[in-house]
Order: sequence, then C-alpha cells, then structure tokens
Amino acid sequence: MRNIDLKPHWDKLLALAETLKAKEPALSTLLNETILERNSFAESLSYRITRKLVNGTASIDVLRKEFSDAFIDDPNILQSIACDMLAVNERDPACPHILFPLLYFKGFQALICYRLSHHLWHQGRKDFACYLQSLVSERFSVDIHPAAKIGCGILLDHATSFVAGETAVIEDNVSILHEVTLGGTGKERGDRHPKIKSGVLLGAGAKILGNVTIGECAKIGAGSVVVKDVPPHKSVAGVPAVIVGHTSEDNPALGMCQMLDD
Repeated sequence: MRNIDLKPHWDKLLALAETLKAKEPALSTLLNETILERNSFAESLSYRITRKLVNGTASIDVLRKEFSDAFIDDPNILQSIACDMLAVNERDPACPHILFPLLYFKGFQALICYRLSHHLWHQGRKDFACYLQSLVSERFSVDIHPAAKIGCGILLDHATSFVAGETAVIEDNVSILHEVTLGGTGKERGDRHPKIKSGVLLGAGAKILGNVTIGECAKIGAGSVVVKDVPPHKSVAGVPAVIVGHTSEDNPALGMCQMLDD
C-alpha cells in the first residue's frame, strides 16, 4: 500500500473544491456540503457516500456513524480509499483531478462502501454488511460480497454490473472495466472464486469463473470467459479464453491499453 499523508491530500481536495466552485457556481451546494463544510477527509467521505446510499429503510445518521466509526477503528481504510482515488486520477483519462471520483464516479464510490462492508463483516456484523452490499447493488449496480478481499490502488472503471463473489481476491494495483464478473462455476461451496494478482487489467465484460488465478501483470481481453489459470504477463482472449501473446507493458493495470499483444 502507498503511504499517503492524508493532511496534504485533504488540503488539495479543499483547494480543488474552491477552484471548481469559482468556476462553476451551480455546483456550490454540492461542493460546500461535500468538501468545504467538512472538517476532514473522513467526514467528507462519510457525507458524500451516505447521501448517495440513503433510502426509505436506511437512516442517513446511522450510515454516517458506521462510516465514521470504521474510519476510526481502522485507519488503513482511509489509506486504501486515498490510494484508490489516486489510481483513478492517474489511470483514467476522463478524470482531470483527484476530486472527480468522489463527486461523480460510482466505481470509486462503490469501493468505499465495500471497504466499510468488509470491515463490518470481519467484526462479525455480517447481516449489516450484507445489507450495505444490497444498498450498493441497488444504487450503483455493483455487487461485491463483503467477504471478498480487495487491495488498494484499484480502478473500477465505469463499474456497471461488476460482480465479485465471496472468496474472490484482488491484489493491489488492479484495473477493472465494466461488466466484469469474478464468479463461481456452480453450486460448490468453500474457496470457489478467482484470485487476481497485482498489475492485472480485466477488460470490459470479462468473466473469470471458478477458483482460478490470474497471474501478475496479465491482461484479460474484453468479453473473454476465463476458466483456467492465466500465467503472469500473458494476454488471453476468447470464449473460452486462450493465450494470445505476452503483455508488452510491464504493468497493464497502469498502462490501461485495451489492445491485445502479439
């Protein structure tokens, strides 16, 4: 995990919010409520995400307290979120600055919610964790089981219809396009979902099924169905997926090139 000093990070968000407010007065209420009237990065995250999630069955005050308590109980959650924020800004050409994901990008917002649900799951509060999972699925069309293990520096680009099952593992610095499934192969129990190593790029619509390993810095082509292990630094494509080349980039997740390599 990148060690991010959260005070300068927060100061930069405040400065960006002031600049954007002057440039686009129509966003003043959003920027004031989300950033400029908040006292910390943690408070800003709690406010923005609970406003996105709240519905008739969820109290905004209850949800906000859950986020605040989790950020205090485990400071690594904030570190992971800041790392994800930087990853989006560095890899997504549609992201002009680091405030963008918090304001507008549901993939980043869904990952914040996952990090709370994962924290709750490991506190033994599995029902509330699953309730939060269901809210995220309804609001963002992203379905991540609270028990899944996800590292930091994750780009969940567009995010619609992303699914990660209970025993899925995603290591640090992975980039994932929309409609990706990390699923099982049937009704088996136990360890049954994919393991995604660091540096992997998962193309749009890729389906990774079963307890298979996608090796470090591999690339999965859009629309592929993967049911076998993929070696490190290999590109695969097809239904079922086969190796089509060696990745030309040292780290496909950072390069974000969707083209397959010869």
